Amino acid sequence: MTEEEIRLAESGAKTKHWKRWGPYLSERAWGTVREDYSAYGTAWEYFPHDHARSRAYRWNEDGLAGICDRHQFTCFAIALWNGRDPILKERLFGLTGNEGNHGEDVKEYYFYLDSTPTHSYMKYLYKYPQATFPYDQLVAENRRRGRTQPEFELLDTGVFNDDRYFDVFVEYAKEDVEDILIKITVENRGPEVANLRLLPTIWFRNIWSWKAGEPRPEMHVANAGPDPAIELNHPQMDSRWLHCEGSPELLFTENDTNVQRLFGAQNPTPYVKDGINNYVVNADRDAVNPHDSGTKAAAHYSLTIGPEESAVVRLRLAPGDLPEVNAFDDFDKTFALRQREADQFYAAVIPQDLSADAQNVMRQGLGGMLWSKQFYHYVVKDWLQGDPACPPPPPERMNGRNHEWMHLYNADVISMPDKWEYPWYAAWDLAFHCVPLALVDPDFAKDQLTLILREWYMHPNGQLPAYEWALGDVNPPVHAWAAWRVYKIDKKRSGKGDTDFLKRVFHKLMLNFTWWVNRKDAEGMNIFQGGFLGLDNIGVFDRSAPLPTGGYIEQSDGTSWMAMYTLNLLAIALELAKSDSVYEDVASKFWEHFIYIAHAMSHRGTDSMGLWHEEDGFFYDVLKLPNGMQFPMKIRSLVGLIPLFAVETLEPEVLDSLPGFKRRLQWFIDNRPDLTDNVACMRTPGRGERRLLSIASEKQLRVPGREKC
Repeated sequence: MTEEEIRLAESGAKTKHWKRWGPYLSERAWGTVREDYSAYGTAWEYFPHDHARSRAYRWNEDGLAGICDRHQFTCFAIALWNGRDPILKERLFGLTGNEGNHGEDVKEYYFYLDSTPTHSYMKYLYKYPQATFPYDQLVAENRRRGRTQPEFELLDTGVFNDDRYFDVFVEYAKEDVEDILIKITVENRGPEVANLRLLPTIWFRNIWSWKAGEPRPEMHVANAGPDPAIELNHPQMDSRWLHCEGSPELLFTENDTNVQRLFGAQNPTPYVKDGINNYVVNADRDAVNPHDSGTKAAAHYSLTIGPEESAVVRLRLAPGDLPEVNAFDDFDKTFALRQREADQFYAAVIPQDLSADAQNVMRQGLGGMLWSKQFYHYVVKDWLQGDPACPPPPPERMNGRNHEWMHLYNADVISMPDKWEYPWYAAWDLAFHCVPLALVDPDFAKDQLTLILREWYMHPNGQLPAYEWALGDVNPPVHAWAAWRVYKIDKKRSGKGDTDFLKRVFHKLMLNFTWWVNRKDAEGMNIFQGGFLGLDNIGVFDRSAPLPTGGYIEQSDGTSWMAMYTLNLLAIALELAKSDSVYEDVASKFWEHFIYIAHAMSHRGTDSMGLWHEEDGFFYDVLKLPNGMQFPMKIRSLVGLIPLFAVETLEPEVLDSLPGFKRRLQWFIDNRPDLTDNVACMRTPGRGERRLLSIASEKQLRVPGREKC
């Protein structure tokens, strides 16, 4: 085993919590549903980027190249100032959904370069212009452009002309579970000497402003040693120090809202969230606490860097019992060791027959997946009702967004689609994430799939939460597929299948499957409706909304996803039946479900229209009107190809080992040819007596003339 695999094993056994700290800090918390307390759900406008530097977040923190503990009590990130910008660069900038001509869009250049699964080594790159960052120009030009025009990007503004920018590399290496080494390397890519203010920043998530009596953590200058240090004391964590090499100026303020700037009210304290920004950018000496204490602090480095030269700043976030004199003694040695261990780990994961470039792409891709973890906090009941120490939110919210999900209580590290553009989990995206994650950390992949099925996520009716903008929206049911794939990847890598995981997800997925059958099959005829179902904003129209004509659409893709769902559950049931015959009966039930769905897609009887169009040789949606009229929606799109996803094979050795299931399968084939004849290869054995289950029959796949396409 490599050293990283040993750390993964220790983490899985809970003997050492190597994943307690990681890149769990979001790239954006402003403009999110969680922080929106408006009457009608105008999240982008309620908490804009302009408020982010001054306003305490209720649910999640954000930062640049940052890390935090898994409960986000303590956060660390960097801030930058080129001497020209109107504000510190503390977080990534981008356009809101209403500002961008193609919707929300981050307007920065940053790269997740590397990470191990335990985050024992991580590397991040941010490109910071030396010219004034063009905030207003990006907003104005993109707002001026229409949807048919290309987006106006940061590169288009000219701020990177002549390579006048800094490459800011941020690296982390863990000496131990709670001991994190931090190296920041700033490279001047420009042709002239350039100045930069670098402010490694540490702060506590604000948990004290929302309910009276909550204890306030504090940080202050630690006892003097060879290098400055900040001591952190939090009621939920052991004491720790941030050691800062060199002689930076230590600045302290509070992570509290600047209500005077935002709302014209009197600040309870002169030291507020944007105090360090105001001290550095506006030269406001009174903006930081002269007593060197607070809930937010930064080490202020002034760097002057020659052309094509670099500067390095080293820090160490360590337990309070680390001797100050030894803070940086083995720093470079530990960094080099963790980098070698990361190389060894990925050498065992990435196929060595790939080209060097392809190996790098795969490693950086996996590193990006690991960097995209985020502490996600959202308690719908508290969010709707408001906090005891705050004014009550508008009453309209109680009948607005997500009001039917009062049970939802999220406070976990979750894989995000994108920590800026989509800094919230999406259940079906998460399912896809878990498949590549299983290559490097199967325990995390399994935990993620299990988490979304827990009772504080899954609705009591069995529906999975979609995403925070509309928890009740509908996406393809791919959770079973992901669980099956992760199980097989883990089994192949470890040599043993985790059937406990498979059972756990299978039982919960049965509830979700029942929800689909009861809520999305309007006529009880095995033809399903759904909504976006994966087409998301590229659909011709919103299939989640009521039709202006009345009636509903029987969906080729929705029905096909359900057919695939039944086959995924069938495969899981057959795997579990190898060690527990009880699952044979359940497998038979899902086999029947699949047969009925496959039959219904091609033939609905004399009074109803199937989704298969014989003349065109394609699957179409069918529009059903209230007066009984029905029309095929003859659009050649991916909707008609998704039936190809519903495919599974039954291996002969599996069938032979499960005589009860095999007997019921054969009875169905022999006695219900009206249902099974249109399903591919049900009576004709394949290679080695293998049987193929597929919506599309051989005849449908071999439509005359299709061979020439």
